[in-house]
Amino acid sequence: MNDIIHLLPDSVANQIAAGEVVQRPSSIIKEMVENSIDAGATSIQVLVVDGGKTNVQVIDDGKGMSETDARMAFERHATSKILKADDLFSLTTMGFRGEALASIAAVAQVELTTRRPDDELGTLISISGTKVERQEPVACPVGSNFSVKNLFFNVPARRKFLKSNQTELNNVVQDFERIVLVHPHISFNLYNNGVEMYKLPQTTVRQRIVDVFGKKLNSELLPIDVETSLVSISGYVSKPESSKKKGAREFLFVNGRYMRHPYFHSAIMKAYEGLIPPGEHISYFIYFSVDPSAIDVNVHPTKTEIKFDNEQPIWQVLSATVKETIGKFSNVPLIDFDVEGKPDIPVMGMYKSMPSQPKEHKTDYNPFKTESSTPSYNRTDNWEALYASIEKQAAADLDQSGFVASGINAIPDDEVITPSLFGADEMREGLTMSTSNVFMPDLNVNKFQLHGQYLVLPAREGILLVDQHRAHIRVLFEENMNAMKSHKRVIQKMLFPEIVQFTQAESVALEDMLAEMTALGFELTSLGGGSYSVSGTPSGIEGVNIDNLLHDMVLTAIEHTGNARVEMQEAVALSLARQSAIVYGQVLTNAEIDQLLRDLFLTDSPARTPDGKLIYTFVDNKFIEKLF
Repeated sequence: MNDIIHLLPDSVANQIAAGEVVQRPSSIIKEMVENSIDAGATSIQVLVVDGGKTNVQVIDDGKGMSETDARMAFERHATSKILKADDLFSLTTMGFRGEALASIAAVAQVELTTRRPDDELGTLISISGTKVERQEPVACPVGSNFSVKNLFFNVPARRKFLKSNQTELNNVVQDFERIVLVHPHISFNLYNNGVEMYKLPQTTVRQRIVDVFGKKLNSELLPIDVETSLVSISGYVSKPESSKKKGAREFLFVNGRYMRHPYFHSAIMKAYEGLIPPGEHISYFIYFSVDPSAIDVNVHPTKTEIKFDNEQPIWQVLSATVKETIGKFSNVPLIDFDVEGKPDIPVMGMYKSMPSQPKEHKTDYNPFKTESSTPSYNRTDNWEALYASIEKQAAADLDQSGFVASGINAIPDDEVITPSLFGADEMREGLTMSTSNVFMPDLNVNKFQLHGQYLVLPAREGILLVDQHRAHIRVLFEENMNAMKSHKRVIQKMLFPEIVQFTQAESVALEDMLAEMTALGFELTSLGGGSYSVSGTPSGIEGVNIDNLLHDMVLTAIEHTGNARVEMQEAVALSLARQSAIVYGQVLTNAEIDQLLRDLFLTDSPARTPDGKLIYTFVDNKFIEKLF
């Protein structure tokens, strides 16, 4: 038999290596900007066209390269950073493997002009798909100028997986931010299609953070600084009251390199335990300085996953440092004993927890007083005892599929409320058929609001519990989607326009979704520099914080970065619905309850919210009888 094992051609091997290093245009920027930093540049310019798919250009004023070095830089595993294996454990540079330029040249058309300070002429090299097309002397400034055109032009299968220009630009901005935050001593400029997005002069770490993410963040930052034999930690964390569900800026750096590290992230969040609501996050910018021999940056081709030799003790140092900073700089409210009479401090039960203080200041707030948001005329002792037992049992019986056993039956998306579920006389006892082929509860029955959260409706075979907030989200979501399709949303003009400031990354996403925002009823005018004037909002969202609403919608759209326009529209519609839906604790009149239920059961999918959360559940009589 003939031998079947053979060596791959260099062009094929380089394309395979490119699959690990070059994933999208932002990967090119990361690799080339890091090379510029290693070359001692004090000024770096990044220019992209069509989100980087058409052209990426990086210009620096570093030390440049000789004619020979310029040619060798595009060979695989050619590097000036290491000479022997031991050098891998004492790395102080950003790049070292010598794969980046070879991989880029294998899947794009690259042109390099470079000159050293002592040379009269520089060198021009053009490479297309690993093939050198020309090399000649040229007059050029000191430093290097890399231009990468038509990424994946020779690998169509890879190119078709690139996202839209806007999505790729979002990724470019994301990688750009990670680099500039850790190198404030270097000035950076970023241009997209000839328009300047960032102009960042040389400055301090704190000012660089503010220049990138806006002045509003400056008042939220608390400094941290600690030095131990294992690690030095510096940077900033945000105040507990500035926590948010999305949009938090979370950055970890080690020895000048951005990293992802869930373990260290948990150390930071542990320090905020009990200070911020569950599910919310805070912004942080934390810089680690450790002995290079104590970390391994060669775990992943992108060098963002880094292994530490002493992770556990560093975790403890980090968590303690953040906790100390919060206690030192945050104003923690104390109990005022200098009052008339005795302070109201009840003995806390073994299984009770102290309610957390709301982020918004309230003069009449008492953290030791348990309040109920349910109005007195909607409560009876027997009903409270009954439903407390039901909720406790329901939580205990919830299985992994999301359905509740022991008599409480969650209704999946693909099922409607059928007569068999409620008995043969549902037309008389509890349900009537709506015009959309969905059985609607009889609104003439006695119903009430429980704890300002649930709507309770009796039926023949049990009771129906409806989550009022989630029900309203489903109703508003479908209204928003219909508004974007019909462009008939009523606009409420604002007497005084409100100015909202966005970061550059947010501004990029907002420009792409302006058509959807207009269809929803927003009137936005760009004032330049990431500022927008809001002169109109959708009717029916009075009282909602416009600044928070718009930021939440933009961040939600950024999270849904697929090519499908409908996916982005759904994300925006859901975000608006969440922000403007009735809140837990809001008292509803009987007429409002009737209208909400009627609107809910006329929607296409009344059983669940657009993100899959259960809206209503049925509790049958047999389960209720077991409670007694």
